[in-house]
Amino acid sequence: MSRSSRIVLLILLPLALLAGAARAQSTAEDEARRRAANIAAFPDAARAHFGQKTTPAAAMKARAIGSYARGCLAGGKALAPDGESWQVMRRARNRNWGHPELIDYLESFAREVPKLTGWAGLLVGDISQARGGPMLTGHASHQIGLDADIWLTPMPRKRLDADDRENMPAVNMARADWRDVDPKNWTPAHTRLIKAAASEPRVERIFVNPALKVALCREAGSDRSWLNKVRPIWGHNYHFHIRMSCPPGVEGCAGQEPPNFGDGCGEELAGWIERQHKAIFNPPKPKPGPKPKPKPPMSLDALPQECRQVLVSR
Repeated sequence: MSRSSRIVLLILLPLALLAGAARAQSTAEDEARRRAANIAAFPDAARAHFGQKTTPAAAMKARAIGSYARGCLAGGKALAPDGESWQVMRRARNRNWGHPELIDYLESFAREVPKLTGWAGLLVGDISQARGGPMLTGHASHQIGLDADIWLTPMPRKRLDADDRENMPAVNMARADWRDVDPKNWTPAHTRLIKAAASEPRVERIFVNPALKVALCREAGSDRSWLNKVRPIWGHNYHFHIRMSCPPGVEGCAGQEPPNFGDGCGEELAGWIERQHKAIFNPPKPKPGPKPKPKPPMSLDALPQECRQVLVSR
């Protein structure tokens, strides 16, 4: 990475972390305001088309089309808002859709959570939109129905009401210095939960904040093989991100290379921690002068051609 690229990263990282925190804590009113502003600013962008579709392309066979950050979803299936051991959060976003393979996995995983953790179950965050595609707010990925955010806040034993679903804040698991987890919030159950998700053969990656990866490395135990799937990334201090592999036989789904990083607990993780700490607590001052214009959002032409059919399908 060039010196200029590193400077840009250090300038943008605090903004990205704050934006991620804001999205995790945002209310339904905040979300609606941002959605309306983004539609008005770029009405022809792919995110405006897909973000306003509220029902799936049910007439099409279930397919994850394209890649995680450039694609769409045909034949999506909804995760029910309530299950015996899960509750869907931020329901007004209508992002509880996914490829049937992912939804089936989430349901079975949630049923194991009480035995794994002692929790009542999972609070499930964003999965995908009804037809996938770019979102009006947040997330570069989550476009093909194979990504899901799982809150690190244990599910309460009571059923949350509609207001709680939209406005209840998630719990930050990072310590104040962002070098480790906060022991007031993080428990061994969190490690068991993430280990179980990473040990699922169909799961391709798990994304967590670097501070959380520090704890996972320390608490992994003798079997460290699952850690190779757990990758550090900015944000992700309120939730962890499950990414499934492309289901077998799904044409046009572009997965990632299998992880080949080792356990990721050495020099690479230390670098992530130092960059994050510096970006938050000692960021470089932005250069004077006018800010550059934001890059236009993704166009429909940037997506696989089949995504146009997904948009117009019944």
